[in-house]
Amino acid sequence: MQWLKRLLGKDDMFFDLLEAGTEEAKASVDFFGRYLQTIASGGSLTNLDELIHSRRKEKRIRHQMTEALSRTFVTPLDREDIEALSFALYRIPKQVEKIVERISIYPGRMPHDAFQRQAALMLQAADALITMVKQLRHSAGIEKIRETNDRLQFAEGEADKVMLGLLKDLYNGDCSAKELVILGEIYEMIEQAIDRCRNAGNIVVQVALKSS
Repeated sequence: MQWLKRLLGKDDMFFDLLEAGTEEAKASVDFFGRYLQTIASGGSLTNLDELIHSRRKEKRIRHQMTEALSRTFVTPLDREDIEALSFALYRIPKQVEKIVERISIYPGRMPHDAFQRQAALMLQAADALITMVKQLRHSAGIEKIRETNDRLQFAEGEADKVMLGLLKDLYNGDCSAKELVILGEIYEMIEQAIDRCRNAGNIVVQVALKSS
């Protein structure tokens, strides 16, 4: 009977892995916020072990998900949706790690307020995403998931406005050409991290629609 149990699988296993992946994505966003606060207060954070650990854990969760899908015949959600959501979650801490690495080697003037405004919106998006993924387990229904997704979409929309304003200030400021290029790229990288939260949220909405 053990082979039959493995074949049919357990609903909780997939929800557990999706929720764990979302928590690790949120952990990377939390780290980013603390990182910015540290450098804004004049400190330096050269030890990125916490962020690296979160990335490795997210990678391990994704591998577990891939293995579980390959060994299980019946899944609580369409396996393509599980795979798509798992991959979307995996990309969030990967992007955050790239941002932190880029900021850590930037030698110019650090626009702390600008980064922190973007980080606050990234945190809002990650918080909403956690709620949405947890709602899947409890079959919360499309309306509740849409309500939460509205919060995520709002954060993403505000992030677009903030980045446009930051780029405008950058273009009209007195920074050097090198600073303009580097800071512009970092602003866009942070925006991309928020976009990845939005993309994961869109997958959750699609899953909920199928179940409604």
